[in-house]
Amino acid sequence: MKTKNLKLHVWRQNGPTDTGRFEDHVAENVSEHMSFLEMLDELNERLIADGKDPVAFDHDCREGICGMCSMVINGHAHGPHERTTTCQIHMRHLFDEGWDEVWVEPWRASAFPIQKDLVVERQALDEIIHAGGYISIRTGSARDANEAPIPKPIADRAFDAATCIGCGACVAACPNASASLFTAAKIAHLGLLPQGQAERMSRAKRMVAKMDELGFGGCTNHGECEKACPKGISIDFIAQMNRDLLKAVITDRDVPSGHGDGE
Repeated sequence: MKTKNLKLHVWRQNGPTDTGRFEDHVAENVSEHMSFLEMLDELNERLIADGKDPVAFDHDCREGICGMCSMVINGHAHGPHERTTTCQIHMRHLFDEGWDEVWVEPWRASAFPIQKDLVVERQALDEIIHAGGYISIRTGSARDANEAPIPKPIADRAFDAATCIGCGACVAACPNASASLFTAAKIAHLGLLPQGQAERMSRAKRMVAKMDELGFGGCTNHGECEKACPKGISIDFIAQMNRDLLKAVITDRDVPSGHGDGE
């Protein structure tokens, strides 16, 4: 079993108004079989034993499902491996990268205020969903499976959009701190299915307007969001969102303005 000592630079910040700073630590005898979060757990145990404040970070399922383990590792949202959340990063992955020094930071976006250390407030994503990421019309009782046939490519595409776990890596990786990939995925997985058609245009209008209102940046097609997304959601959904928004602008003159800088 391979072990290694790592020099850690961990972001410490007491709250949204604190200036924050990096704090240096040495993680000793780190096993290649440990996950990144287990390594942080051991660091916190040592800090607590020394009477110091442990590093605050979000986590829950540790299975790549919940998306809470949001942190930037050496400049990479969720770490160096694509389609992998922080909790799925193991230390052998960092050993393979040849890293002896690791910088750990929170998501950086004005819409994600830092609460403490590596913990950010991502309520803004929930507010985008509240603005229209649901079906409010009556869809009736459950139908027989074959009563409303949906072509498999459409069903697969809706499922691909629905895999979004709302972690916010797309925002953290985007140079503009845009939430376009998140918003587009939440719009698409409903808008592609029959039950979501009645509100398809108004859904795009409301959710994009809320995204802009919350201070997220505009999409300029860098593509970093797709690369950072742990579920590999395609930026094609952003193009689909923009098409739906354009249709809403044409058919409904009350659509809020101000979206789409650079798109």
